[in-house]
Amino acid sequence: MKMPMIRSRVPGLIWPGLPGPYGDAHLALLWQLERSQWWRADVLHAHQLRQLAVVLAHAAKNVPFYRAKLAGMDLAACATSEGWAGLPILTRSDIQAAGAQLRAEAIPREHGRFHEIQTSGSTGKPIRAFGSDITSFFWNVLTLRGHLWHKHDFSGKLASIRVFDEGVGSPPKGMSVPAWGHATDVAWITGPGALLNLATASVSQQAEWLQREAPDYLLTHPSNLAALVREMGPRPAVLPNLREVWTIAESLDANVRRFVEEEWQLRVVDTYSSRECGYLATQCPMSDHYHVHSESVLVEVLDDAGQPVKPGEVGRVLISTLHNYATPLLRYEIGDYAEVGAPCPCGRGLPTLSRIVGRQRNMLTLPDGEKRWPRCGYDQFMDIVPVRQLRLVQRSLHTIDAEIVTERPLTESESAALVGIIHEALGHPFEIRLDYVAEIPRGPGGKFEEFLSAIDRASESTET
Repeated sequence: MKMPMIRSRVPGLIWPGLPGPYGDAHLALLWQLERSQWWRADVLHAHQLRQLAVVLAHAAKNVPFYRAKLAGMDLAACATSEGWAGLPILTRSDIQAAGAQLRAEAIPREHGRFHEIQTSGSTGKPIRAFGSDITSFFWNVLTLRGHLWHKHDFSGKLASIRVFDEGVGSPPKGMSVPAWGHATDVAWITGPGALLNLATASVSQQAEWLQREAPDYLLTHPSNLAALVREMGPRPAVLPNLREVWTIAESLDANVRRFVEEEWQLRVVDTYSSRECGYLATQCPMSDHYHVHSESVLVEVLDDAGQPVKPGEVGRVLISTLHNYATPLLRYEIGDYAEVGAPCPCGRGLPTLSRIVGRQRNMLTLPDGEKRWPRCGYDQFMDIVPVRQLRLVQRSLHTIDAEIVTERPLTESESAALVGIIHEALGHPFEIRLDYVAEIPRGPGGKFEEFLSAIDRASESTET
């Protein structure tokens, strides 16, 4: 790893660099995070509760929603391990119903300006919240933490294929930028960046663009990465500089990870984040575990009875933000399910998640009512059929629609083979109906849901 160089903002000083007040603050927080990541889990949790006590006091005083919710409660008792578990859970519906009542009437002057956060609504329930300069600051520093964990060479080129504002990174040319982005620019000297808008670029256009740009690092969505590997084939010689791929925004299926790592012989590093809560967890540099950024959020993973799940078990994710005074989100049920991990062999005390399983609406329902997280067998498709895109939609307890984009109609034997893969992956012989479509559009924010349940709870309880 090349030693990254500090970007100096002081005229006449190149080395050692002095990045100026804002960059200095980034480096100061990074210095603390470098140490706190090695603390024991109980020490980290104690510091989280100290911070949450201050957030609770602010919320009770300045946020109308919490002023009503917390009225008469012993806030000091709430900011304990036992008391915290007794606080009511905040749902997406609560946030929607509260509206402006969740926005603070005032925040400390040092937290800077308010900014609006509009989620993409991939769960079907978009929400509106607010952040501040401080929440943006933590987002940037935790981005830097990820780069440093994985020893990225800042002098390389970073290519990003994701959704940008209209007109930014339009195909086929995309957009060249002088550096990696604001998170690094405040304090570090980096190589150039290249942007391509996922909302308007086809997979073939992306492949051609990557060949021209020849990046050292690639940032994109897991489903898009899998499509690129299918388009470009095993470890394409046209990408000789590529060292690592980062995935964002969607749940990274283990089969997709293995498929990409085997075909391209590159490590895939995944991150877990949300627009309203910021960076939640980043993959460990020594394992596939995700380390929760405990210095920024408290993450709880609970079973249906509201009790913490054990390592190896899956539960629903609750997030409490430690520094968002504009819209405090406390015990917020974000809509994700995750599997809790064991302590990581790397030695960090940061809690771990083994995997981010997905959204509740992406669960498969068996005819007997059992729910499970589907494995769709996408890594096996290209060995049998020329599939460019496929999404499974459960329409009933007995039928699955396979929306499919192919170069040509499948033969009878190919169709049978595809259905066989889906049956084996789902673990049940559903009636599979192939539905040929020209394109399966991505959802808001560029996300692509490879499995979607269209069964509502009423139909689940009445259908036989």
